[in-house]
Amino acid sequence: MTDTDIHDGSSDRSLAPDGGTTTDAAREHQNTNYLEEEVNLLSPSTAYMRDHLRIVWSGFIVWALIVFGPVTLTVIAPETMTSITVPPGFPLHYFTVAFGGPTGALVLAFWYARKRDSLDEKYGIDHSVVETDAESDGGERGDAAATDGGVEQ
Repeated sequence: MTDTDIHDGSSDRSLAPDGGTTTDAAREHQNTNYLEEEVNLLSPSTAYMRDHLRIVWSGFIVWALIVFGPVTLTVIAPETMTSITVPPGFPLHYFTVAFGGPTGALVLAFWYARKRDSLDEKYGIDHSVVETDAESDGGERGDAAATDGGVEQ
């Protein structure tokens, strides 16, 4: 058995130049020119876009339930939602909108960040590597933009 063999039994990985492994999805993502791909929210053209839209639509559905669920329940069953109180003495409809909405939004933001990080990892996207103009010009030092928008001298 050679050092490049994978011991976990997965067949969709190969040895990356840095010694790590990359998945087929990561290699496909790296070879895709996203500036030339069609962007369509109903029919995404790449696997990465399909997976990302699945996360976005799932989050949208949960957000809609968090925001419109308590209001809709209050319209459907006003006696129940106003007669039930939570420990500080607030009616249930008020508590779910005032506390549940913002808390749900924070939990949803945390969930999205975790899912997006795992998606980026799956497709081999590394946000810690920043390519500068000098690196993309083949090593020659180009005019780099300064932080104030001007040209560094």
